[in-house]
Amino acid sequence: MRRTTAIAALAAIALAAAGCSSSSSSSGSSGGSTSSAAAGGNTVDIYSSLPMQGASSAQTIPLVNGIKLALAQANNKAGNFTVNYQVLDDSTAAAGKWDPGQTAANARKVASDPKAVFYIGEFNSGASEVSIPILNEAGIPQVSPANTYVGLTTNLPGSAPGEPQKYYPTGKRTYLRIVPIDSIQAAADLIAMKNAGCTKVAVANDKEAYGAGLATLLGLEKGFYGINIVSNTGIDPTAPNFRSYASTVQGQGANCFFFAGIVSNGAVQITKDVHSALPTAKIFGGDGVCTSSYTAASQGGVPAAIDPLIQCTVATQDLAAYPGGKDFLSAYAAKYNTSSPDPYAIYGYAVMQLALNTIKNLGAQGNSKSAILSALFADKSVQSVLGTYGFDANGDTTLKSYGVYKVGSNGDPVFFQTVTPTKTVS
Repeated sequence: MRRTTAIAALAAIALAAAGCSSSSSSSGSSGGSTSSAAAGGNTVDIYSSLPMQGASSAQTIPLVNGIKLALAQANNKAGNFTVNYQVLDDSTAAAGKWDPGQTAANARKVASDPKAVFYIGEFNSGASEVSIPILNEAGIPQVSPANTYVGLTTNLPGSAPGEPQKYYPTGKRTYLRIVPIDSIQAAADLIAMKNAGCTKVAVANDKEAYGAGLATLLGLEKGFYGINIVSNTGIDPTAPNFRSYASTVQGQGANCFFFAGIVSNGAVQITKDVHSALPTAKIFGGDGVCTSSYTAASQGGVPAAIDPLIQCTVATQDLAAYPGGKDFLSAYAAKYNTSSPDPYAIYGYAVMQLALNTIKNLGAQGNSKSAILSALFADKSVQSVLGTYGFDANGDTTLKSYGVYKVGSNGDPVFFQTVTPTKTVS
């Protein structure tokens, strides 16, 4: 969804507010409420709002598993408070991805809950354009484990007019994120493409806030890294094929292709069509496609023959190399019977860890939304499974590195190297 579309969707959502309802999972690995405690003065509610259906579920189910693992290790407690965690789904079966109406319904549900103190979400930047203003008016602390679009928190190049102020109607910031923004990710992608020998890169984006924003930043930062971007094309994600586009980039002499967007917005089909036209071209993408639902043919991704050409970026590096990485992987394997989860699993763990520690450290004020919010923005030394980090005045993390991933023999993304850019737009 383009930024302009998001604004239109917000207007329509406001008119239909009374008729919308929220969706909450109730079983399985994305199950609903995690605490059995009855409502009481020592209970606080934490919610996540993530797309639990469609291609993104390959990332969000492990993410929720990480959230639940952190909570289980704390025995559903944060200091003297019992934590009731509820999983909300911001996607619909019809869309197969996040939906603006469902996202708004989730945010309104949480905003109306007097015991809600922490909202984990969204996964997609376009969805956060919808939920941030609703939660902002209710004063709910919101922390995303995945959003990277710069306009949610800054007016850096790549943002749209009026951003980010239009997302904060109260004038006070209520949104933070624990992943580095796209000005950093774009630079990491350019470094990866430079290292891979790309000389002419064709970029396609899915027209959503994240995809269009990342594509724009690639163009703005290309000069720092000596990359020639021959085109940046917004595509129709619902198109049956992209053969005409592939023919165009073939004529442009591209030797590398970058898709900026999410898997469910045509990523697999456009990659197959570009590969048919340019069989030796290297394929790149951001964190929106760095998942097995894109890279593994067995999960509906691209054919295995394309996998050796693919590199993608995610804010996570080698999970075992994090200060708490080995313990996390051991605990995750014991609970979920897999030793190599999607990288977002550790971000789910980290964001719940952040919530629980913040509530605990506030003592008797651990059920106060305003106290939690102030503590989050004031903390410049968060002790986490990811290491030590903090938040700036915009709510952005001080973490600055991205991991570059290749594709393993089983079709899953496999960590390749860490990139820490030194030059970004400002």
